[in-house]
Amino acid sequence: MHAVSPPGNEDVPAVSHSAPAHPTRESLRVLALGALGVVYGDIGTSPLYALRECVHGSHALATTNANVLSLLSLMFWSVTLVVTVKYLGFIMRADNDGEGGILALLALLPESKSSGTPGKLSGLAALALFGAALLYGDGIITPAISVLSAIEGLGVATHALEHTVVPITVGILLGLFAWQKRGTNSIGRVFGPIMVAWFLTLAVLGVLAISKYPAVLSALNPWHAVQLFLRTPGRAFLVLGSVVLCITGGEALYADMGHFGRRPIRVAWYAAVFPALILNYLGQGALLLSAPEGARAEIAANPFYALVPNGPAIYPLVALATAAAVIASQALISGAFSLTRQAVQLGFMPRTTVIHTSSETEGQIYIPEVNWALAISCIALVLAFQDSTRLAAAYGIAVTGTMAITSLAFYQVARKRWKWPAHLIGPLVTAFLILDLAFFASNAFKFLDGGFVPIVLAFAIFSAMRIWKRGRALLGQYFTRATRPLDQFLAGLHNKICRDYDGKEIPIVRVPGVAVFLTSNPEGTPPLLLHHLRHVHSLHETVILLTVATDRVPRVASDRSEFERLSEGFLRLRVHAGFMESPNVPRALGTMIRRYELPFNLQEITYFLGRETLLATSHGQMGPREESVFAFLTRNSQNATRYFGIPPERVVEIGMQVDL
Repeated sequence: MHAVSPPGNEDVPAVSHSAPAHPTRESLRVLALGALGVVYGDIGTSPLYALRECVHGSHALATTNANVLSLLSLMFWSVTLVVTVKYLGFIMRADNDGEGGILALLALLPESKSSGTPGKLSGLAALALFGAALLYGDGIITPAISVLSAIEGLGVATHALEHTVVPITVGILLGLFAWQKRGTNSIGRVFGPIMVAWFLTLAVLGVLAISKYPAVLSALNPWHAVQLFLRTPGRAFLVLGSVVLCITGGEALYADMGHFGRRPIRVAWYAAVFPALILNYLGQGALLLSAPEGARAEIAANPFYALVPNGPAIYPLVALATAAAVIASQALISGAFSLTRQAVQLGFMPRTTVIHTSSETEGQIYIPEVNWALAISCIALVLAFQDSTRLAAAYGIAVTGTMAITSLAFYQVARKRWKWPAHLIGPLVTAFLILDLAFFASNAFKFLDGGFVPIVLAFAIFSAMRIWKRGRALLGQYFTRATRPLDQFLAGLHNKICRDYDGKEIPIVRVPGVAVFLTSNPEGTPPLLLHHLRHVHSLHETVILLTVATDRVPRVASDRSEFERLSEGFLRLRVHAGFMESPNVPRALGTMIRRYELPFNLQEITYFLGRETLLATSHGQMGPREESVFAFLTRNSQNATRYFGIPPERVVEIGMQVDL
């Protein structure tokens, strides 16, 4: 039975970290197997299309011996430097209490001083947000290109099945997204063994091909890569846009770190993923180099499937490749779920529904709104592009853009948080950026061929995030202006009166019961409370002013709450939560009641929540267009009752009209 609660805990500690900080040998094996099934699906299926796009795509190189060796050298050193050195060696050190991803990295940075403009983002925060938005574009393209390229193997086996490729791909994608509600843990257990078989198959096929042309191993010499730039620098630069396909899973690897932990991910990489990928790329290259020049064009059309003889043997490989491609999509889908919850908790997105799919691991979640938005977008891409070669043009810009932004954020974390000296971190990050920007610039030439798709998506998502952040800041500012000093309010309440905004005295009657007013401002009298008194002229004998604060860490300790007894039956409670926790206000109140032995129980509480109607006129600071977008996002966010885990039968909602 799944526990349903919205993202962004604002009350209680999580059940556990996403993965054990120091796993036992047995749990390490289990987690490493799960990482194979979730984290490495994306990069693990790159052999299906990476080398093919280098020798058969829009900017392909001729399949001469020198070019093939140069391409293999470029691919080997790209995987080594970007994935092994950059991400596994350095970027994954920047974990936020076990969580990874660009927003977790952003949360590690010291908060910038207020600029005086509500919701204004610093340059680095805006870049990080745009990088996060790019990842959503990657999450849409990855399932489409991975599954489509796998199913295209049917067309290699027999031309009679070519017309079935797109319908089969759409059906598989629908099944994948429908399965997401079962959770990362169950998916990882099923996918892990399949990926073991996949990586073993990659390695065996690669070794068999290498054994027929051992000279291909010379491609490990970086001089071959250098020679390509010396021979044809323009063509070499353009082909980087295809070479990047072999490293596209790096950012997803970092985003999914919280699901399994740093050590299991590294073990899986060195023990299985890295050697299998390199052996398979070298095997595909050996096949090209050993073939007569007249046959190379046919092999270049799909060098992966050419590793097995044409005939019945190709069908089980297509089936295994399809399973692996489905799994490849999981890394980005799981990453999108984690990314969304972080964005909600950090105030960049509206509330969404989060379903916890594991009773033991807080980080394993399912967000239906995100899942089906990805599904619709992904299937639309398949129907629009029809084949993986055309779709490959849209791939790469999203990933390389996010990679460059991650490098910049990592530099700031290393300098400002870890205090690494500039003369050490500077050259390292400069080297990272040279690689990232070279890949990005090469992919930019694909913009009109389909590269505009992730960019347009990213701008739309980034704009929505920025508007939401600014709108919430202006709304908070509006309520701060409407807040009255609490000591003055309590002094009037002692005399059974409340002063309205215009100074008019309102007589107040106290009634039995307990009222909870949720307020974002821990100081002053909540405007919602004053609005309530203006209309009903009565107030419960016990009133709890509850504020939830999201800290810039994934999870907080269970005792992170502040309690204060005030006069006139008022209590103030401030609870802290991390950006990877999910809220349950009644549970937080239950803890408070037990800890401080308060003379009431949860069944006596009535919760008062505000529902703002945004007017979106030209009179506010926000402007009618942005405020209309903000109003739309507000209407479509999850309602506060479900978000905070509050029993709906105990809620009173009070409407207020606001013009920002």
